[in-house]
Amino acid sequence: MFRELHFPTPIYIADIEHPTLNQELERDIVAWSKKDKGVTRTNVQGWHSHTTMQDMPEYAKLVSMLYEAQKTIYDQEHLDSEPFLGNMWANINPPGGYNRAHLHPNCLWSGVYYVKAPKNSGHLKIDDPRASASMCRPKMRERYNHPDTAPKRLWRETHYEPKAGRLIMFPGWLMHCVDPNESNDIRISVSFNFLQKTMFV
Repeated sequence: MFRELHFPTPIYIADIEHPTLNQELERDIVAWSKKDKGVTRTNVQGWHSHTTMQDMPEYAKLVSMLYEAQKTIYDQEHLDSEPFLGNMWANINPPGGYNRAHLHPNCLWSGVYYVKAPKNSGHLKIDDPRASASMCRPKMRERYNHPDTAPKRLWRETHYEPKAGRLIMFPGWLMHCVDPNESNDIRISVSFNFLQKTMFV
């Protein structure tokens, strides 16, 4: 008997090293937050900028980096037209700040880039999109009955630790949230959405 696995969900991760990018982003984003009250979306006790960050010249370096990253996805996912960066925004989560569970409708790929991420500043949690799978979860042998040892196909959620310079990209329809910042410092990240023009034809 052979086994097939269907309905995989791709998540792309890259740890990017740049000598000055994060310092520049932290400086500019913190300064921006001090003169703009931002908006409220899924953020709780945190600052969320307006979503046109991709058009601001001081963030052109990051925008260029994100386009380079999406080229990998464009190739590996066999897309027939190259996605474009539809919106981008900055997040500052102080101690205790978090983001409620949400998804990004009509977005092909969503993602986050971590600018500053102290230890224990809140994981990105992504939920299993197969809602019906939770209706019948098999009991595993004891050695596999823990997230660290259970097969990934049986996970109902996955967690990603934030790290300065880390880029995570995932399908926009994936439900996700950000755990509370349990550190004593702020966490700074930039979120974004890539769209595909042909989705709307």
